[in-house]
Amino acid sequence: MSGRRRWLVTGGCGFIGRALIRELCIKSQGDQVLVLDNLSVGSAAELAETCGEIQFVDSAEDAYQLGLIQGDICDLGAVERATVGIDVVVHLAANTGVGPSVEDPFQDCVTNVMGTLNVLEASRQNGVDRLVFASSGAPLGEQIPPLHEGLAPRPASPYGASKLSGEGYCSAYFQSFDLDTVALRFGNVYGPLSNNKSSVVAKFVRQALLGEQWEIYGDGTQTRDYVFIDDLIDAIVDAASVKDVGGEVFQIATSKETTLLELTELLRGSLRTAGIEVADPFHTPSRVGDVQRNYSDTSKALHRLGWSSKVDLQTGLDRTVQSFVNPRDQVPAP
Repeated sequence: MSGRRRWLVTGGCGFIGRALIRELCIKSQGDQVLVLDNLSVGSAAELAETCGEIQFVDSAEDAYQLGLIQGDICDLGAVERATVGIDVVVHLAANTGVGPSVEDPFQDCVTNVMGTLNVLEASRQNGVDRLVFASSGAPLGEQIPPLHEGLAPRPASPYGASKLSGEGYCSAYFQSFDLDTVALRFGNVYGPLSNNKSSVVAKFVRQALLGEQWEIYGDGTQTRDYVFIDDLIDAIVDAASVKDVGGEVFQIATSKETTLLELTELLRGSLRTAGIEVADPFHTPSRVGDVQRNYSDTSKALHRLGWSSKVDLQTGLDRTVQSFVNPRDQVPAP
C-alpha cells in the first residue's frame, strides 16, 4: 500500500489510539484520520491535546483532516457511516482486561464479539482495503511459553474467549469475503499517554504518585511480556502496510519474560530516579482467569512484517515515569 490513505481508528481516544494517531499525523503525507469512539475512557480533549485540532463529524464522507465521530462499535449504523471511503481500519475499541470480563462476561461478549463483527461487516460493505484487529495473548490461555501463533487456543477468561472470537471472524472475513485482515496479539502495552489505563504499569505509577501501596495478586512470580508503546505503534503501521499478510495472526511483544516482582523492582528504580520512593507492596490472592506465565515468540512478526521491538524495559519504564511526572515534556502535538 502506498500514497495517501484514509484511516479509521476505533477507540482512537484511548491510550494506544492517541499514540497511533499522533504518529500518523506527524509522519503521514496528507493522510486523513477518522476516529470512532464512544468517549467512555478517553476524551476528545485528550485526543486534541495529543494530536492537534479535531473536527466532530457525522460520517467519513464529511471533510476532515483529523475527524471524530462520537459513536459506539455496537451501533452498526455508526460503524457503517465511519467506514465509507476508508482505506485502513485499525480496530482498537474493546472491553479490555480479564477482571471486567469475569465480572460481566455478557457485556464483554457484546462489545468484543458483536462490536468486532459490526466493524468487519461495515468494512466489507464499504470496500476497506485492510483491517488491523487488536487482539491479545489471552486467546491462548494457560500455555507453556513462549507463546506463538501455532499453539491451539484455550482461553482462560471470557476476555480471552471474546478476543479469540474476533480473530476467528477476521479469518472468516478474509477467507469468505476477501477482506484483508491482520490480527495482532499485543503483549502488555505500557508507555506515555497511559494515564487512564488500568494495566499494571500505569496503575502502579499513578499509585506511587499518590503515595499508595502497591497490591500484587498472588506471589508475584507470574510473568508477562511488556512491550513499549512506540514499538507497538510501529507494528500496527507495518501490519497496515505490508503486502500479502491477509488473514494472518502475529504475536507482538518483546520475546522477554519478566516476573511481576522483577517489574516492580525496575519500576521502583525509575521512580526513585524521579525522586519518588515506594513502600514495599502487599500481596492478595490470585485473580480468577489470570495465567501464570506469558511471553511471546515474535519471530513470525520479524519474518513477515519486518518488525521487532527496540525499546528495553528499563528505558521504557523510565520514559513512562517521566511522562507521568512531567506530562508537558511529552512529544508536542503536530
